Amino acid sequence: MKRLATALLALLATLAAGAQPTVAQRVQASGELRVCIWPDYYGISLRNPRTGQLSGIDIDLSAAFAADLKVTPRYVDSSFATLIDDVLQERCDVAMFAVGRTAQRERQLRFSRPYLESDIYAVTTRSSRVVQRWEDLDKPGVRIAVQAGTFMEPVMAGALKRATLVVVRPPDTRERELEAGRVDAFMTDYPYSRRLLDNADWARLVAPPTPFFVLPYAYAVKPGDKAWLDTVDDFVARIQRDGRLRTAAERHGLGDIMRAR
Repeated sequence: MKRLATALLALLATLAAGAQPTVAQRVQASGELRVCIWPDYYGISLRNPRTGQLSGIDIDLSAAFAADLKVTPRYVDSSFATLIDDVLQERCDVAMFAVGRTAQRERQLRFSRPYLESDIYAVTTRSSRVVQRWEDLDKPGVRIAVQAGTFMEPVMAGALKRATLVVVRPPDTRERELEAGRVDAFMTDYPYSRRLLDNADWARLVAPPTPFFVLPYAYAVKPGDKAWLDTVDDFVARIQRDGRLRTAAERHGLGDIMRAR
């Protein structure tokens, strides 16, 4: 209670002086850390549709970050399509759902050091005769799906020369489009591919024969508050050193894509 009162007094003093409060001041004064998540990201920040319970590496790590700050986490639903707007409009204090550090995002957001990294993979059906190998993806008549707003969208738009790119927007899903036969495969990353492999016996993973587009994943914040960015970055550095990142990554089957430093 004394800590909260002190934080509130500091915030009021900042406002009285006509200055904008820092993110750290708002977090301490409110007693909560607002965390943007994508609640459909398997292994990262998934909400169970039956129980409403959240699970994933970034649920564990956001809780750890909030505990380090001595506040409570509050989760704000976001997505890759709305990520930039959600962060810039201050709907959350930090986006923690394995956000790929793309050039386009880095022009508008600020990122912590990476803590995961993933290549791009294709998912098709076990019965598919169209897509057997990675080389089959870019052929005339083949339809390849990507989720709107993900980094796979611009990457595959540039990579596909002969196949047709299909951008899937909610409420449609890539899995539904594939199961219905409207696309021949969809592109995803390592964490999301595990959702299909762990839960769908009809799905088959097609991996690139050599690294295709390995992207670092990090946490994102709004520009203009370097102290807050440093706070987030220091947290990532600590969990890389003290083993909390490894523990969380292995708990959720992501040990293979963990960035140790």
